[in-house]
Amino acid sequence: MTRGPTLSAHPAPYLPRPLDAFNAAPADEARGLLLRCLRSDRWAHRIADHRPYPDLDALLAATDEAAYDLAPADLAQALAGEPLPELPADAYAAAHTALSAALAAYEARFGHVFVVDLGGVPPAEALDRVLEAIRSRWANDPEEERAITAEELRRLARGRITGFLRGEAGNPSGASLITQVGPP
Repeated sequence: MTRGPTLSAHPAPYLPRPLDAFNAAPADEARGLLLRCLRSDRWAHRIADHRPYPDLDALLAATDEAAYDLAPADLAQALAGEPLPELPADAYAAAHTALSAALAAYEARFGHVFVVDLGGVPPAEALDRVLEAIRSRWANDPEEERAITAEELRRLARGRITGFLRGEAGNPSGASLITQVGPP
């Protein structure tokens, strides 16, 4: 049997790693990506201005440090920019009503929207987890709750950045985040 000609060995085209692309992106593009992870201008500028990052761990350490330094105004900006989540379509109307009431009561008590990172929680359990988190955090004093909220935002930003850089950003708007609830 005769074999056809073999192809010459050509190296595969170089495809930049997502972190390399992030490091090399124009500052406005990098800040735009970062603002999709956490809607604080100061935070996004700080992370973008300190590029390049040698690896994902260094980038995540920088994002954590910048998130810990958020001033109350930065935190308010980040909270105001959080998107509406996608809620499970098959949830009962009563569950939506209960969640809407709990979120409204939380916002009235603490003066800001409720935020929780639900990374890894199956969608069918999301509503229960949010209600549970609201109940458990309800007794906090406002300063303690603000610190917990900042930590939840930090965790969300970390998960979103990791998702972007791993190409898992199918829903970069925050499917793991519950801030408000619309009508069922």
